[in-house]
Amino acid sequence: MAYGTYQDEIYKDGLRGVVPRFPMTYDELEPLAQASMPASVRSYVAGGAGDERTQRANVTAFERWGLIPRMMVGATARDLSVDVFGIHLPSPLFMAPVGVIGLCAQDGHGDLATARAAARTGVPMIASTLTNDPLEQVAAELADTPGFFQLYTPTERELAESLIHRAEKAGFKGIVVTLDTWITGWRPRDLTTSNFPQLRGNCLANYTSDPVFRSRLTKSPEDDPKAAVAEWVRIFGNPLTWDDLPWLRSITDLPLILKGICHPEDVRRAKDGGVDGVYCSNHGGRQANGGLPALDALPAMVEAADGMPVLFDSGVRTGADIVKAVALGATAVGVGRPYAYGLAYGGEAGIVHVLRALLAEADLIMAVDGYPTLADLTPDALRRLT
Repeated sequence: MAYGTYQDEIYKDGLRGVVPRFPMTYDELEPLAQASMPASVRSYVAGGAGDERTQRANVTAFERWGLIPRMMVGATARDLSVDVFGIHLPSPLFMAPVGVIGLCAQDGHGDLATARAAARTGVPMIASTLTNDPLEQVAAELADTPGFFQLYTPTERELAESLIHRAEKAGFKGIVVTLDTWITGWRPRDLTTSNFPQLRGNCLANYTSDPVFRSRLTKSPEDDPKAAVAEWVRIFGNPLTWDDLPWLRSITDLPLILKGICHPEDVRRAKDGGVDGVYCSNHGGRQANGGLPALDALPAMVEAADGMPVLFDSGVRTGADIVKAVALGATAVGVGRPYAYGLAYGGEAGIVHVLRALLAEADLIMAVDGYPTLADLTPDALRRLT
């Protein structure tokens, strides 16, 4: 797909006196989007753990790598497609799970808007457990674009199995188990606003619509929402161990991906335990401060994976970042805050613009620098700058 033609559309519109509705860069979009958000949502989306040094390091890590141009290769047509988990995708880009994406939309239905944007662009969505609309409704909006379901594993196995089986039935193509969020990290911005959305009953639709969860309540969530929140607090965080992996693997025949892994030994243990992929991420710097930038952990993870798919997110802001992550071995590259900001500022159309802009930049970089396919983007295509 010729993603770079998005710039042609913009220039042609300019000939008719039409200028873009949305900004072209993340740095321009961020303040506009934040101004569109209530303070509580803004702190949750923009904030990181501690003094946010790891969050910033995720972004600046990309600046330490430079792509080496290769000429005379005739990169007239580029192929950004990738095959992962038996699915052919038009590009390596996907939308990472964002637990409050529902609240980023002005109408509170950001999960549905994100799914519709996925349907329009072909960019897969990983839907969070923490949605404002039930997972079945989110899946229905994806149309032919694959979607994945991200699981925050509850302490009760019966509930975990119910959520996974609902995701299977709804048509999601894989299960992404987040490992680093069984407890909430130290988040000063959220603490300053004394706000945690789920404690106020937000983004709990997958729980309140689940028969197992509802069976634990003496009254329905509609009649006693405070009791539902209290039950969610009780069951939310499960500090999984490797002893839990056989059980997780046994629940579903869908591809199983472990998210939050950043150490090669953990990659090897996951592979030995029968997972289908690992997901290199430090939660965008939201969970623990003082850690290694996720990009710096990626090469060793890819080597340990030895052919198993390695998904990646944390710090991706540009098309150049996507190209560099692929060159370092990522099978697919996730974006989080950029599309959340696109939603906050421009709704579904804002997300579509952000995704198309990222892909256009990646496509045009590959054209200009002489890399016709993703297979051409290897570690040898990069040089360390510092």
